[in-house]
Amino acid sequence: MEKLLEKALAGDIRSIARIISLIENDTPEKDELLKRIYPLSGRAMVLGITGSPGAGKSTLTDKVIESFRRRGKKVAVIAVDPSSPFSGGAILADRIRMQRHTGDPGVYIRSMGTRGSLGGLSRGAKESLILLDACGYDVIIIETVGVGQSEVDIIKIADTVCVVLVPGMGDDIQIMKAGIMEIANVFAINKADKPGVDRVAAEVRLMLDLVKDRSWTPPVHLTVAEDGTGVEELVDSLVAHGVFLKENPDGVRREWRRLAFEVEAVLLQSLTRLAEREWSAHRTDEVMNLLLSRRTNPYAVAEDVLRKILPCDRADRGATEEEDSPDVAANDG
Repeated sequence: MEKLLEKALAGDIRSIARIISLIENDTPEKDELLKRIYPLSGRAMVLGITGSPGAGKSTLTDKVIESFRRRGKKVAVIAVDPSSPFSGGAILADRIRMQRHTGDPGVYIRSMGTRGSLGGLSRGAKESLILLDACGYDVIIIETVGVGQSEVDIIKIADTVCVVLVPGMGDDIQIMKAGIMEIANVFAINKADKPGVDRVAAEVRLMLDLVKDRSWTPPVHLTVAEDGTGVEELVDSLVAHGVFLKENPDGVRREWRRLAFEVEAVLLQSLTRLAEREWSAHRTDEVMNLLLSRRTNPYAVAEDVLRKILPCDRADRGATEEEDSPDVAANDG
């Protein structure tokens, strides 16, 4: 493992790929590995590119990679695809669209499945960012499956989020969805050579005008990813937002929030592992027959499992305090 890590930190692509596989598979050595490399991270610009399915995100990402490479930046991409219902792995559509970069030693592209994550980003994708950052990539791009009410997790890990819209696909309705306006730092209206682009741009700007007291107003760019139109200006805005975060108190607050999310995610993952281990030991034929015959219930069984994980007095105290809370009593009234 030591040699593997050394090679990865030196930029060896195969070693990076192997460690990401360890992270994705949640192997026992993963946590210690991440503890070691965490102090080496924190330097990369993390960009999120999200938007409606069919908006041309992959083609646009391909052109964004090209622009950053011309600027001398090493680029890593995590392309989040839908998971296969059979293997749990990613369907490699996005990676195929970026195939021309595979021979470039300054570009690393990895497809990952959502693995059932409602937020659109698996835990493995989030932790792989730490590794790629530590391995010296200047820009890390996360391209998500698509955007929706449950797919705004990208704001928890990206410094700058680009929301990609497209005319003629109902994106005038899409931008009204809860959370979409809040997560965007930059808007790209792609396929700008198609009819209706001006209307979508006008509606986005109208929505932005309704939000007061912004320290950063998201710019709106018209792009045609197929031929690269507008991509350089879009990348300029992505870089400008990164500079803004470093110079503005909002950037510190955003980083604090992101770190808090990270701690919460580690806590939840650790507790989930403990609960799964304990439940596996507790799940006997007797318990399952009791559930089947309705002589017990899932809540009581879960409480039994929790008591084996947590000190009994704490588990019981938590339930008692909730019942006795004046707030709960007031709400019941």
